[in-house]
Amino acid sequence: MPYHAPVDDFSFLIEHVVGVEQLRQTDRFADASRDLTRAILTEAGKLCDEVLAPLHRIGDLHPATLENGVVRTSPGFDAGWKAIAEGGWVGMSADPAYGGLGLPITVASAVNEMMSGACLSLQIAPLMSQGQIEALEHHASDEIKDLYLPRLISGEWSATMNLTEPQAGSDVGALSTKAEDKGDGTYAITGQKIYISWGDHDVTDNICHLVLARLPGAPLGTKGISLFLVPKRLPNPDGTLGPANTVKVVSLEHKLGLHGSPTAVMQYDGATGWLVGEKQGGMAAMFTMMNNARLGVGAQGTGVAEAAYQHALAYAMDRKQGRTAPEGTVTGAIIDHADVRRMLTTMKADIFAARSIGLSCAVAIDMARATGSLDWQARAALLTPIAKAFGSETGIAVSELGVQVHGGMGFIEETGAAQFSRDVRVTAIYEGTNGIQAMDLVGRKMMDGGEAAHRLLDEIEAFAETAKDMFPDLAEPLWQATESLREGTEWVAAQEDMTVRFAGAAPYLRAFARILGGYLHLKAAIVAPGTAREALARSYILRLLPEHAALLVHAQAGAEDLYSLSPDELAA
Repeated sequence: MPYHAPVDDFSFLIEHVVGVEQLRQTDRFADASRDLTRAILTEAGKLCDEVLAPLHRIGDLHPATLENGVVRTSPGFDAGWKAIAEGGWVGMSADPAYGGLGLPITVASAVNEMMSGACLSLQIAPLMSQGQIEALEHHASDEIKDLYLPRLISGEWSATMNLTEPQAGSDVGALSTKAEDKGDGTYAITGQKIYISWGDHDVTDNICHLVLARLPGAPLGTKGISLFLVPKRLPNPDGTLGPANTVKVVSLEHKLGLHGSPTAVMQYDGATGWLVGEKQGGMAAMFTMMNNARLGVGAQGTGVAEAAYQHALAYAMDRKQGRTAPEGTVTGAIIDHADVRRMLTTMKADIFAARSIGLSCAVAIDMARATGSLDWQARAALLTPIAKAFGSETGIAVSELGVQVHGGMGFIEETGAAQFSRDVRVTAIYEGTNGIQAMDLVGRKMMDGGEAAHRLLDEIEAFAETAKDMFPDLAEPLWQATESLREGTEWVAAQEDMTVRFAGAAPYLRAFARILGGYLHLKAAIVAPGTAREALARSYILRLLPEHAALLVHAQAGAEDLYSLSPDELAA
């Protein structure tokens, strides 16, 4: 079965579950009407179904290659990029003053997820451009904005972010790339960066790299890092392209998946660059891009989960083997089997949870931008690591279940089931590993003593109270689970030893996601009682939500046992 963009599901969530009506009451997003939103989602769905989805398998079978210093992308990827660019999808939420559409991040996130489900290898490219556009909007000089933003937004040029080095992965402060002031407003950038998604390719005339580097005399660590814009080709003041910059591709990484996405090792040899933001303010500027990317990566995971689920469902409805279903429901296919139903229902329920959490995070970001509210800023900050980690973990878990639904055929590459698992695996690693997301949640995001978390828990409990009139059997366990999470949050916030917090950070984040998923499922059931929405909410709350209890026990177990074995004993 070919991929079909879940436009109806997004429309339902946006209109009835995640609170978009609040956005339409602000001056900034007053024009983002229901009809406009639906039209955008519908057109994006057509793009995904008809143009991008056919490229998914092609990218895996015909990977990007490096030939004589030139990266050749997979067949059809140039046409796919052109369709994305000409449709305005790169600059969906960008400033209209530079050619963007000015749409809410919420709508852009929905479109990005659909694109990810259709062809993740290609979708990474516009996501990188979107992040750079946002960073330049907030931190670049007017001269840089005027020259670069219209061309990035139109898709004439594309973008990357360059953080990682061979010796400096998540510890960005250990980077060694150098920048030297040339005295003419430009800087010479020298160093090597690895894992650069779409670091080079043949689908745009210019590629704009945001590069972290250190100026002479700058302090060690993250405080001494600055950010520079380094184009592949040096532009003239009118935007026409001049000579090639001294930046080149050393090699392309040989990866587990995402073969259609060229991931490059980049070498900068005194390459000309321009400072973005303040000197030694590189991390603040880059995190503008990183936070955008983290929400996008969560959507990538959920998008691949949707595609893997559709693939598995089609196989389960077609594969004939055994008869175990209740009388009157037998189809003769393996979808009759209770365990296959368990897997498919789990997949669908978790996709809904991850998708709604991601959209709720996007709404919070939009509300913060539209109102300047500190409470909305705190809500967005709290939800970002949860959306990234749970979205990517859902992609991994659902794609693995997709292989299992296929049985032995899932292990055979020709069925295509394994590609989803291979492609999505990296989403738990890049833009900050999920462990880092969890540490951020219990560390930086709890510096307020858990105040932002408690406001959200108050909201969930209040909703559960009102929902008891309609669905007491669903609302009561949600209320109880939320109260348990509140107690766990109080415990986390009280721990002064950060190692203790970090030891339980991952299960705490997942427990939080479980409760959020139950909350959003119940909201859907309230809106559409007696439908499949209620049935799915019932399955999630009765079968998956109870996992929170064990997760919270794990989260509060401390760190002593993790360090009771020495490295030598672990190796024994």
